[in-house]
Amino acid sequence: MRKLIRNQSTKRGLPPGTPVFIGERRAEPPRITLIDYDEAEVLERRVDGVEACLPFRHTPTTTWINVDGLQDVEMVQALCEGFAVHPLVQEDILNTGQRPKCDEYDQYLYIVVKMLRWDRTRGEVDAEQVSLILGRNVVLSFQERPGDVFDPVRQRLRSGKGRVRKHGADYLAYCLLDAVVDGYFEVLEHIGDTIENIEDELVNHSSPATLRTIHRLKRESLMLHRNVWPLREVVQGLDRSDSALVAKATHPYLRDVLDHAVKVVDTVATFRDMLTGMLDIYLSSLSNRTNDVMKVLTIIATIFIPLTFIAGVYGMNFHHMPELQWRWAYPAVLALMAAIAAAMLVYFRRKRWI
Repeated sequence: MRKLIRNQSTKRGLPPGTPVFIGERRAEPPRITLIDYDEAEVLERRVDGVEACLPFRHTPTTTWINVDGLQDVEMVQALCEGFAVHPLVQEDILNTGQRPKCDEYDQYLYIVVKMLRWDRTRGEVDAEQVSLILGRNVVLSFQERPGDVFDPVRQRLRSGKGRVRKHGADYLAYCLLDAVVDGYFEVLEHIGDTIENIEDELVNHSSPATLRTIHRLKRESLMLHRNVWPLREVVQGLDRSDSALVAKATHPYLRDVLDHAVKVVDTVATFRDMLTGMLDIYLSSLSNRTNDVMKVLTIIATIFIPLTFIAGVYGMNFHHMPELQWRWAYPAVLALMAAIAAAMLVYFRRKRWI
């Protein structure tokens, strides 16, 4: 089961800005990829160490350095120090439980977002923290593990299609944010399909498994809301920022991402309301089935109460009971019992209790 809160105990007692990795450790080593480009050409390669990235700090071209894997604290710290990143930012990069945010510094902007993908194996949402550092002509991105939603951006860089090669690092940061938000819609599609299937189960044949699925989806929707809601503030902060790192030509694109983020938030809120209503419907249907069973049992018990009374009277075996000597007493009592039961059934049906 996914942890609600990352383990923070390893940082207890340490001074602020101490780089400590807080997250899921993985066996594969970190991987650094570098893409340097301008409108004319693009250079893409995988580098073996931080030293190969440092010459791109002051180039006139745009450079994107992506790090997959954060468990190597010394490597992350060396890369950040090479690009003059504040120690508190280094600490936030290594702490994968950050809330989405945007912090503005003199030479760069620090952006934290959550990249969400649908895990088909486990049938749940997989969340990963992505840290972006937008500097002058450079973007640093830090991910928890290999695999992301940025392949369309890489493909546009390689092919030269679109505007990404014609603009600077701020437009590249916008493209990465847009790719993250577009990934949210894919997750929402899977959740929406699951909700539709549950609606059919509620109508036809709900079961305890349906209740477990509803609770799981409510948990997923809460996680989505927690990660998506602050994204609006992040994009709004970028759009309203007076930083020279964000060109005026990029602001309309940021507002487009903001519109998509608002749509995602509204969809998540709709899903939460639907799941709450479905939970109420399930509990109501369960209560109705219980009431139906209790009604049947009550009707049966009510019918047998007078019959039990008659059987109890003639089961006392007193000597002076004249009916015991009658030849037709037994069939008469049975007929009386049948008549009482039939009369009660007719009465119940007229009252529409059955």
